[in-house]
Amino acid sequence: MEQAKTVFRNFPISFPFSMRTTYSLPISVIRKRKIWNGPYLINGRDEEMKRIMIHAYTKLNLGDDLFIKVLCERYPDTRFILPARKEYKQCLASLPNLSVYPIESVWVRGVRKLLKKLDDVDLQKILLKRLAGRCDGVVQVGGSMYMQGESWKRDYSWKLDVFDTKKPFYVLGANFGPYKDDLFYEKYRELFSTYTDICFRDQYSHELYKDLGNVRLAPDIIFQHPQEAHPESGKHIVISVIKPSARDSLKDLDSMYYNKIKDIAVAFIQEGHEVKLMSFCKHEGDEDAASAILSLIPQPYADHASLYFYKTNLEEAIGILASSSMIIATRFHAMILGWVFGKPVFPVAYSDKTINVMNDAHFTGAYADLKTMESLEPESVVRSFDTNRLNVSVLARQAEKHFEKLDHYLGKSKNAEEAAAITPAVFARRGHES
Repeated sequence: MEQAKTVFRNFPISFPFSMRTTYSLPISVIRKRKIWNGPYLINGRDEEMKRIMIHAYTKLNLGDDLFIKVLCERYPDTRFILPARKEYKQCLASLPNLSVYPIESVWVRGVRKLLKKLDDVDLQKILLKRLAGRCDGVVQVGGSMYMQGESWKRDYSWKLDVFDTKKPFYVLGANFGPYKDDLFYEKYRELFSTYTDICFRDQYSHELYKDLGNVRLAPDIIFQHPQEAHPESGKHIVISVIKPSARDSLKDLDSMYYNKIKDIAVAFIQEGHEVKLMSFCKHEGDEDAASAILSLIPQPYADHASLYFYKTNLEEAIGILASSSMIIATRFHAMILGWVFGKPVFPVAYSDKTINVMNDAHFTGAYADLKTMESLEPESVVRSFDTNRLNVSVLARQAEKHFEKLDHYLGKSKNAEEAAAITPAVFARRGHES
């Protein structure tokens, strides 16, 4: 540990390069290599803007990337700091108030090799904590951020060590669970009680913690996505897919799911439609799934099916969904965006979060549960083309409530002057204490 302290003492600025490992580098190296695209956090301050760290799932997942975009566009006068892979500079290049810290390069890999020799040093905790300390607060934006996995105790400890409870911490758009035991629930109850504001996206999660004075409820953030300025519906059907075996709860379901999606695709092609099999996230196996399903579609139907992989072009991916005539949505945000764009949507629910949000939105159309969809008749999916729409205008207005407390802190509300005068330490207290 003393060896690590000696290394870090020489590096006045810390830069994270992944969610597991972070490093510090001299200013001269940072300037020469153009490591990031924002202001240098020298001596901690840039007085023109509040600086907010974004804690998010940065694996180039379409839904999570949209969360980040919506957040940054809402607060153009706030400097947001995002530790993420270098592709995010391209993915979110349209956001001038977002500074992305890249995580991969040849010299970074060299530093990693060197630092492996330092035993018992958690670089992530040391350096990411320093970065968070140079920001005015943290906004965690994302959906399934509180699932109980095998390493949940380590992840919980990480959060305690990295984020300063004396600074504002906002949780926007999350759902809680699934979880297996009461200890997981109780530990997060303790942690949530220290947060500034928590706005869940589903009634189930809200019910678990609603007695805490800092917990609120609003529909999914992406219900706010603009509906206008999109092309007319085309002839193509979008089928968003996942790789079931990438999730512990869906092991051994790949073959059944792939074959059923193949049957659905063929049924639509027989009705004269083109089909696009769409990947939302390569990291989670969507591309493998889409390719496997396409290979199962026989000729001549295969000539009317194609692949679309979301990489970094958010606008293009949104355009594919907006110009479709219907969406078969295994991906949660394919369902939400389909409703926003006024499309008929047939959800394929792979987790309770989808069912919970469908219930909260009062969606009464047909849908399938992935675990039991083997008996699903493709013709019933085709018939839902004329019935499975949902008016989300009210949900869109309600979804803005996610930002109610953050608006106040960042000076976007009517009480902007009052918000600016209140110190971060005050906002760090629980909502029912402040």
